[in-house]
Amino acid sequence: MRELTVKAGESGQRLDKYLAKYLKEAPKSFLYKMLRKKNITLNGRKADGSEKLQAEDCVRLFLAEETLEKFMGTQTEAHTCSLDVIYEDDHVLFINKPVGMLSQKADKKDISLVEYLTGYLLEKGALTREDLLTFHPSVCNRLDRNTSGIVAAGKTMAGLQTLSGAFKDRSLHKYYLALAAGSVEHPSYIKGYLWKNERTNKVTVTREPKKDALPIETRMRPLSYSGTGDCTLLEVELLTGRTHQIRSHLASIGHPIIGDAKYGSREVNEAYRKKYRVTSQLLHAWRIEMPSFEGELSYLSGLKLTAELPALFKKVIKGEKL
Repeated sequence: MRELTVKAGESGQRLDKYLAKYLKEAPKSFLYKMLRKKNITLNGRKADGSEKLQAEDCVRLFLAEETLEKFMGTQTEAHTCSLDVIYEDDHVLFINKPVGMLSQKADKKDISLVEYLTGYLLEKGALTREDLLTFHPSVCNRLDRNTSGIVAAGKTMAGLQTLSGAFKDRSLHKYYLALAAGSVEHPSYIKGYLWKNERTNKVTVTREPKKDALPIETRMRPLSYSGTGDCTLLEVELLTGRTHQIRSHLASIGHPIIGDAKYGSREVNEAYRKKYRVTSQLLHAWRIEMPSFEGELSYLSGLKLTAELPALFKKVIKGEKL
């Protein structure tokens, strides 16, 4: 028999989710069977898996050690690197992700911000290997590999649930800086429909509804223009968070982001590659503004955070006298 005590950072999740992390190689059918037969109990009583766990709850596993070892699998992967942490407390942290880093794995062999986050928390003692058996810190929003800027992450279940909820219900405001080709003279609010080609991982924006297309909304305002009119620095508010939304939406109105190989202008990109060595889109998740929260994370209400621009982005802005 193995006894597990739920920690404060793990509370708030369903029992079946908790068990699936601890016995990550076990089929769900096995877990539910063990619950029905009372081979897994919660606080000494039969459970069905839907129960919300609280700190100090006792989960008992009446399973053989060989069975436990078989279904626990390998330990969670962790890597270390120097992370640019903008804000951190006991429940959440916000990281300024660099260009070139994945937010989450796209393939098993990938190393993403999640693995670096895990390594960071292990290294500073905010997390233990034992904790990883039943809780995995994770990011709450994703940026494209070559988009830099703010990524929110949860260090506890309460942090993950609160931030993920704010991103999902759009109560958290997200602002980006983008260097767009051409002269954008007026603020605008643009709507459309985004359809994703799963085979090519490329999206198309249309003004009219299309089968399987999702509605998108983007608000933008010009901050400054180059003297030649070749580019405009835009503040973009992302009202809906779809795949490649800002990149494809700006391209659809004739102002693609400079350096964007997928949606941009080959001629413009080549010019900026030669002049500044730009090889990826100049798009940065710049600022977030928190909504009003209730409960344990109410102290985050109204918090505003900004992420410093990458050196290359600043170099181009300076060179273009923006």
